[in-house]
Amino acid sequence: MGTLGFMGWLGLRHAGASMAWMPAAQGRVFKIRDNPGMSKTDHFIGALDDALRTLFAKPHASRPSPQARLRRESESVHITDTLSAQDKALSASLMRVNHVGEVCAQALYSSQRLATSDPRLQRQFKHASQEETDHLAWTQERIEELGGHTSYLNPLWYAGAFALGYAMGKFGKDPMSLGFVVETEVQVERHLASHLSRLPAKDWASQAIVAQMQKDEIQHAQDAQKAGAQELPQALKTLMGLSAKVMTTVAHRI
Repeated sequence: MGTLGFMGWLGLRHAGASMAWMPAAQGRVFKIRDNPGMSKTDHFIGALDDALRTLFAKPHASRPSPQARLRRESESVHITDTLSAQDKALSASLMRVNHVGEVCAQALYSSQRLATSDPRLQRQFKHASQEETDHLAWTQERIEELGGHTSYLNPLWYAGAFALGYAMGKFGKDPMSLGFVVETEVQVERHLASHLSRLPAKDWASQAIVAQMQKDEIQHAQDAQKAGAQELPQALKTLMGLSAKVMTTVAHRI
């Protein structure tokens, strides 16, 4: 049974979860929706479904890509053709790092949604995850246009982020979990700001995508803060920054 077939089986396996068809790279897969009557097992299988779709299915954005506006404004110009081979390689590497960040964001929100028992936070994490899916789709599309590839280590990045997010949600409880979201988004926003300064000047498409991602990350941090986030200890913030540095350095190349 192929991966996508297994994903469909996961949906059929659960009569208690509400299901909807979701187009994928090949055939169709079941997307498990949140349901107030879902058991812990239902939520676990939903988290597994999230992981499989993030890592193996083509992501589909709910919002148009920011670069679509650029294409409309430059009807006769293919915005990628203005870049040199060196610029394309640089942009592809930077967008691969951003794509890894979105893979980790999917893992983070999925794990924290699994860890919390608060329906309000589950809905908030779900909403943020859907916006991060847009980022995942936009960055993957842009990488393909630039002739690059996504990180070969995505399963490792996802597993690490999921474990960390679940631990924060389960053992740190909701305020600490929300604090983790705030600090993550703050660090991601700074990282995206640095990428805006490093992207080639003529790569307007990648710049537009990163700029929109930056706005969304700021909003996610503000939402988590309003929901009752607890500030993390400085030592943990530093450790998170060091871990992110390792990830971005490796993902830039692999």
